[in-house]
Amino acid sequence: MKIGVLGSGVVGQVLGAGFLKHGHEAMLGTRDPKKKDVAAWLREIPGSSAGTFEEAARFGELLVLAVAGRAVEDVIELAGPANFEGKTLVDATNPLADEPPVDGVLKYTTGPNESLGEWIQSRIPAAHVVKAFNSVGNALMINPHFEQGVPTMFLCGDNAGAKAQVSAIVKQFGWEPYDCGKIVAARAIEPLCMLWCLPGFLHNEWHHAFKLLTR
Repeated sequence: MKIGVLGSGVVGQVLGAGFLKHGHEAMLGTRDPKKKDVAAWLREIPGSSAGTFEEAARFGELLVLAVAGRAVEDVIELAGPANFEGKTLVDATNPLADEPPVDGVLKYTTGPNESLGEWIQSRIPAAHVVKAFNSVGNALMINPHFEQGVPTMFLCGDNAGAKAQVSAIVKQFGWEPYDCGKIVAARAIEPLCMLWCLPGFLHNEWHHAFKLLTR
């Protein structure tokens, strides 16, 4: 597939490289395609490309949103809401506040009965938003290895076809997908980022992932 990755930070770069590794085409969307870190990524990753947010959103048959939560609204506007219509949008964002953690616990801009994923879906209703890749650090997003087995990637969204599409990508990237239901479940999935980061902030332990154990 052609993948438009909206966001040129480390998460966007890692996911973009992951798509290319698995045979997809990927364009990194950014405010300034000529900035140094994007140019360095282009040199390092064979077959990569970059453009504006709008160019990447037009390019992608499937889109990935990988920006800071507080930048989401602006990025959607720059990408052009019409460019999301009918497309699967992997929402890897978290509603992080621009404040330091408290005793290892991150601060969010959302309350317990709302989520950024739901807001994104309401802002671009013609897109098929699937929350995923928000509950693990970027270093482990692509084909991680754990002796205990394949880790679980929790995801949710309103469109069954979009979730099936994202689940296939999750498997390509070395994860076990778990469908948590409708986009309202983003209220439960987004706080997993807080939990994932806790050992890191408290003990500088960052190599871990969640695993759902069943019979």
